Amino acid sequence: MEHDLSPAALAELRRPRPYPAVSVLTPTHRREPDNAQDRVRLRNAVAAAKKRLEDDPAVSRERRTEVSRELDRALAEVDLTYAEDGLAIFAAPGEHQVWTLSRSVPQRVVLSDTFLTRDLVVAQAAEQPFWVLSVAADRVKLWSGGAGRVVEEHLGGFPLDRPAEDFDPERQERIGDAPSTFRDEGTRKFLRDADGAMGKILRARPRPLYVTGPEPALSLFDDAGALAADAVLVPHGGLAHGTAEAVWQAVRPVLDDEARGSVEALTRELEAARGRKDFAAGVDELWESAHAGRVRLLAVEENFKVTMRDDGEHLLPAQDGDLDAREDIVDEIVEQCLETGADVRFVPDGALGDVDGIAGVLRY
Repeated sequence: MEHDLSPAALAELRRPRPYPAVSVLTPTHRREPDNAQDRVRLRNAVAAAKKRLEDDPAVSRERRTEVSRELDRALAEVDLTYAEDGLAIFAAPGEHQVWTLSRSVPQRVVLSDTFLTRDLVVAQAAEQPFWVLSVAADRVKLWSGGAGRVVEEHLGGFPLDRPAEDFDPERQERIGDAPSTFRDEGTRKFLRDADGAMGKILRARPRPLYVTGPEPALSLFDDAGALAADAVLVPHGGLAHGTAEAVWQAVRPVLDDEARGSVEALTRELEAARGRKDFAAGVDELWESAHAGRVRLLAVEENFKVTMRDDGEHLLPAQDGDLDAREDIVDEIVEQCLETGADVRFVPDGALGDVDGIAGVLRY
């Protein structure tokens, strides 16, 4: 099962396939008892996909058999022991892939000439990996964050522990480090070394950096090194010796504030575009603009979905299951915008206000 969606992998998934390219999406769960029905739900979804193949007159018997075989192979590769919050199975003539997702997805079966990649893109955008560095006078610990959690990362020499002979633990307070601890040169050198080690990691794997610690530690880290100027400082002591859950609870409010700020900035950008007359909204208008390569910025509410049919001039509403319906029309708009270099952002449902689920800023 795959998880890390690189630009090359996304481009390959978006490549047109011989019809039918089957996408099967289903929610999964990481823990008991929620995961008890995941296997049954997944088998039912694959069975529904096979039924769709059987009922589609555009699919020949040979092609139906071939794709059904690929679905069975994909199903056999699924190991729900490592399930996250969603699962995507892609099957087409001669190939299949299985992807795990770090966010839940709606139960869907789609037959098209491309795979349904929107939920993978949403999951990747939502994961937004980041680093957390928890500093104290005697230890600096590194955490990797994303998808609603942090885990300790053993990388680049972290965690760093100050030699016992260079540190007197009796000068620590229970909730962090005594201010006097951060006035000696030994602590300064220790934090300067941590700054240098973290700098090497950021050059190899750039991500936003959050630094936690008591106020005196953050002040000295800022003074002793070079990273604090571009990092977000989170005053919270004790986390260099704390748990992943404690670190997550400390940085979560900061991340939530940043996410709200990002949506507000996007809303302002859309409003400014409306005033400049380079604003577009609705699937019909954005479908045309996307194919003309005119979309610079696309905003899509996370669960916005609409089924349409193309009459040759415009997109018209259709029902799921209609033979000429395009159930994944929003996904097609997203893919086309990505293909032409647009900035695609997914926002919470309702964030676009009176706009019906999708809006954009045009290049011209």
